Amino acid sequence: MSLFVRLFRTKSVARIQADAASGLSDHETGSTLAKELTTFDLTALGIAAVIGAGIFSTVGNAAYSGGPAVSLLFIFTAVACGFAALCYAEFASMIPVAGSAYTYAYASFGELVAWIIGWDLILEYAIGNIAVAISWSEYFSNLLSGWGYPIPPYFRMDFLTARRGFAAVNELLGQGQNLEAIRALEGMASQVTAYEAWLNAPRLGGLPLVCNLPALAIVTLITALVYVGIRESKRVSNAMVVFKVAVVVFVIVVGAFYIQPENWKPFAPNGVAGVLKGVAAVFFAYIGFDAISTTAEECRNAQRDLPRGIIYSLLICTLLYVLVSLVLTGMVPYTKLQVADPMAFVFGREGANLLIVERIVAVSAVVATTTVLLVFQIGQPRIWMAMARDGLLPKVFARVHPRFKTPGFATIVTGFLVAIPSLFMNLTEVTDLTSIGTLFAFVLVCGGVLILEQTAPSAERKFRVPYITAKYIVPAGVVIAGLVFALYPPATAVARDFLTVTPAAGESWLGAVSHKVPFLVFAVGTLALAGLCFLKDLSLIPVLGLLLCGYLMTELGIVNWLRFLGWLAVGLVIYFGYGFRHSRLEMEARKQVSGQVSG
Repeated sequence: MSLFVRLFRTKSVARIQADAASGLSDHETGSTLAKELTTFDLTALGIAAVIGAGIFSTVGNAAYSGGPAVSLLFIFTAVACGFAALCYAEFASMIPVAGSAYTYAYASFGELVAWIIGWDLILEYAIGNIAVAISWSEYFSNLLSGWGYPIPPYFRMDFLTARRGFAAVNELLGQGQNLEAIRALEGMASQVTAYEAWLNAPRLGGLPLVCNLPALAIVTLITALVYVGIRESKRVSNAMVVFKVAVVVFVIVVGAFYIQPENWKPFAPNGVAGVLKGVAAVFFAYIGFDAISTTAEECRNAQRDLPRGIIYSLLICTLLYVLVSLVLTGMVPYTKLQVADPMAFVFGREGANLLIVERIVAVSAVVATTTVLLVFQIGQPRIWMAMARDGLLPKVFARVHPRFKTPGFATIVTGFLVAIPSLFMNLTEVTDLTSIGTLFAFVLVCGGVLILEQTAPSAERKFRVPYITAKYIVPAGVVIAGLVFALYPPATAVARDFLTVTPAAGESWLGAVSHKVPFLVFAVGTLALAGLCFLKDLSLIPVLGLLLCGYLMTELGIVNWLRFLGWLAVGLVIYFGYGFRHSRLEMEARKQVSGQVSG
């Protein structure tokens, strides 16, 4: 068997279904995951993952760039996620096991791609949760400060932020400015806080002890909850979801009475480009609904309930996001929404001046980010468990706790991988990196549905993506888009601007060209996919999911693409160093060859 064939061999749907039917128990303890989740629980987990920091913070920056039209961006992004969600739902009904996109890729693309997406999901969940933990710490610290119990800055800030703030303020002090004058400068208040944190922090061997203790505390607490059991986790999640959804609905209803329609004019002040600036922030608000599929083995009826939970949660979250964005931009001018807590801001002194609502929103923000952390901490260990079962990771990651019925070792490792970086690091700049990893997973899931339609058309599916032929629709759409860009002046201007390479100040010509690469790759891929639609009569919904998610990836910039490719390169080193040699499929193939030789 050639190396190429071994790298891309698939794990058949029939085998995965047989493994699922046999219980997929931990062979060392005989333990299996507890089946506790219903459609309601799964929907709540989806809402828990999606209605988080995005609705309380990122919607403000997106609205600042796009104006009231950001509500349309939420709809557009939801449509792109919706196509992917339908594909997830089909896979979940066909392959009801833990592993999410990793398992789905193993069945459709083969082992190497499965490893890549599994490694990619580690990026999505781990870095995403570090960012959420840091965000939670900020909300929680501000809440305590508002109640008169401030946490010292050096125990709610990361080391790098404090050091940078100290250096920046120290430089201005050296120029003769005093601290209060520096604090009054635009954007310097937080730097002064960082300076004071560095200056006043306790010392350990002369080094300031600056760390984010609230982030450590919440990750430890959530990890302990996830370790103890899925039943306990779902109860806590359901309670918090009911509370935060009630608060969001309350904000929408109360805020509607303070809407001033003139704030919606102009609806898209910065045009399409301004709206699309918020793509990364808006999409980051949506990531997480796919985490539901990692709990497949803990569902009472996975093939029925998982598709429902995925679709219901996405529909509910989209409706809430659109209504919130319209209410916020209607209550105050969009230019005032570039703040860390826009939902609280619009009810503050510069908005409706309802301080009690502002405080309720502040509490809800802490609850919302807690639920996101909970769902992601549930998802990550189960993906590792699935990879370890296939031999791509050490088998200890597949160990199920005999009492708690959870992947115990993997859960503890996940806790450490999130807790330690969140204690010392500031990872807000990698939000886009998390988004590109999630979009990549969505692209592969949509592509996987298309492949299995061709290779396993008779496999049992309790839910199937509605079939609409893409044979003529997608090629016609590509032709129409080409004509629009060639003949419609505004579109022609956009195309001309894209084809014109203008280096920014201090940027090389090659650097300027590199920014065009992601879209060029997408354009070539679109033409190839249009040809396949015509030749293979592909299904429209997975194709649209693939195209829309692929386009959103191009909006995240070349820097994030390079970071993402670097992460995948590290993963490939690990795969060829360990995973390939220990793969169950590889081991079985070697035994078969050995048996033939000895025979």
